[in-house]
Amino acid sequence: MVAKKQTGGAAPESTGRKPWKKKTAVEVVLEQADKLRAQIVEKENELKDLRKQLLKFDEARKLFEV
Repeated sequence: MVAKKQTGGAAPESTGRKPWKKKTAVEVVLEQADKLRAQIVEKENELKDLRKQLLKFDEARKLFEV
């Protein structure tokens, strides 16, 4: 079976992809800032969980030192 090569610049509608839309520099910067905010929130939550775990280990350590 030979694959058919499509000619032309437009993608067929059956792929379900949206057409590419060029972003302005402002949109790119704002999008990157939003991504960084989301990463910071994620890291803060992870850090909070790690601090809780450290507190538990410190409590266990105190039991062993007595």
